[in-house]
Amino acid sequence: MVPSVCRTQHERLHLKHRGHEAMHAEMVLILIATLVVAQIVLVQWKQRHHRSYNMVTLIQMWVVPLYFTIKLYWWRFLSMWGMFSVITSYVIFRATRKPLSCRTPRMVYKWFLLIYWLSYGVGVLGYLAIMFTMFGFNGFFRIKAEDSMDVGVIMLFYGLYYGVMGRDFAEICTDYMASTIGYYNKGGMPSRSLTGDICAVCGQRILVEVEEEGLIEDTYQLSCGHIFHEFCIRGWCIVGKKQTCPYCNEKVDLKRMMNNPWEKTHILYGQLLDWLRYLVAWQPIVIGIVHGINFSLGLE
Repeated sequence: MVPSVCRTQHERLHLKHRGHEAMHAEMVLILIATLVVAQIVLVQWKQRHHRSYNMVTLIQMWVVPLYFTIKLYWWRFLSMWGMFSVITSYVIFRATRKPLSCRTPRMVYKWFLLIYWLSYGVGVLGYLAIMFTMFGFNGFFRIKAEDSMDVGVIMLFYGLYYGVMGRDFAEICTDYMASTIGYYNKGGMPSRSLTGDICAVCGQRILVEVEEEGLIEDTYQLSCGHIFHEFCIRGWCIVGKKQTCPYCNEKVDLKRMMNNPWEKTHILYGQLLDWLRYLVAWQPIVIGIVHGINFSLGLE
């Protein structure tokens, strides 16, 4: 009697889900096709209209996590997001004023370098916490695996997210300030002539010789011969994502700028942040489009 009932239930279940295999295959094909088309569109948009692509992506990076934060009541993230937004908004306000204060460029680059270093450090600690949990070391300290894993994932997300936001906002400020100072012109010749003792990034005088060791920061010379404050050129290249000389537009070798071997990981970290930008900003929209297509075709 029991086998007969089980057989009947199995037949009913089989009839209920008949044809689902074909529907699932169709849904997978729609997902793959949408991802491919979206990737092609985004790449073409980025190549042809780089500024508008970055601006729209940045707005989405700013708004999408806020939506999920409010929806899921993540008040800790919301407080961090609010504090970062207020300070960064003030920094952007200062960077876009004309005439530009002589203290503003240094303040802007120091702020975004601080965000960059903090995000890098928090991200690394989060990754180590995840590895710490996966290898079972949390048991030696009597820490629950769920707790240590949650801390690691949250720290890794915080580090990567604010790393992306900091670099994108820094790029906007970099363009505004450099074009206002006049030693940099993205599309042509600079409007001012650079002398040998002026930093083209901030427009201020360089007091430390290239061969000397400064108390606060050193002076850095690119392969083209132009010299800059160390904080300025690092902020310009590493944080502001510029890979050319701020004055003559000659290609900058970022690997040559790294004094220590461990600093070369920042190049990989920057590439990781660029990939994460697509994941956070555009992936939810792509998935939403896929769901819309499936719903319109009756694939549920």
